[in-house]
Order: sequence, then structure tokens, then C-alpha cells
Amino acid sequence: MNKLLAFLRSTGMKKTSGYPILLFDGVCNLCNGAVQFIIRRDPNAVFRFASLQSEFARKSLAEHKKNSDDLDTVVLLEEQQLYVKSDAALRAVRYLSGLWPLLYGFIILPRPLRNAVYDWVARNRYRWFGKKSQCMIPRPEWRERFLG
Repeated sequence: MNKLLAFLRSTGMKKTSGYPILLFDGVCNLCNGAVQFIIRRDPNAVFRFASLQSEFARKSLAEHKKNSDDLDTVVLLEEQQLYVKSDAALRAVRYLSGLWPLLYGFIILPRPLRNAVYDWVARNRYRWFGKKSQCMIPRPEWRERFLG
């Protein structure tokens, strides 16, 4: 984690300590829509975001002995822990306003079952929702929440 904080300081990025960080596929329309959905339901601006294609993601994942090229999933970095697939998605909803945190109850389902559903959607996301040629450029009011 010290290397990650040093990297953040060296690149002039804002401190991320204490914030959950969501790493997402920056060219996926479904993923970009999910990020916008989360931002609108995160009134306390708890989340920070970075695309899996970013230098920030590569360095962060390397800290956890992961390669961003090998990941085809959403990643949640929370309290120095790395969560992927359904674990990441379900842990993320806990921070949202409204009734969305109730979805965290699905965590009681066996991980293989949850991840099978997650993988089915992930495999079809480009076909169903499309793909961008480049990563999303965040709105000016959201920029400070994006890393890298």
C-alpha cells in the first residue's frame, strides 16, 4: 500500500486512503453506465474510480499481484483488500443510497453461483450494450473522483 500511496503522490493524484476504489472496463458501455449509476447514488462521494486500462489500475493491481490484462471484471479495492466479480459488485452496493444496499443480502448465495451469473453477463456485455473506442471522459463535476 505504501508503494501505491507513493505512486499517487508522484503523479499528483488525490489521496485515496479510506475510499473504496472501483476499477472498471473503460470501453464497456455497461460498465460506464454502472459507474454513472453509482455516482448518482453516492451522495457522500465515497467512491473513487479508475478504468482497468489506466496506469493507476495497472499499478494498483500489481500491488496485489494481479495483471490488469488478465482481468475481465469489475474490481473493488477496499481497505487494502481486492474484490472481483460478484463480491466487488455486492460490496459496492452497500455504499449506495436508497434500497440498493439490500442487494448485499445476495452475498449469502454461494460464490460459484453468483459468479456464474456475473460471468454470463460479462461474456455478453459488449454484444448487449456495445463498446466504446476509448475510455469515458468524466463530467467536469465528477473528474476529481477519477484516478489516472
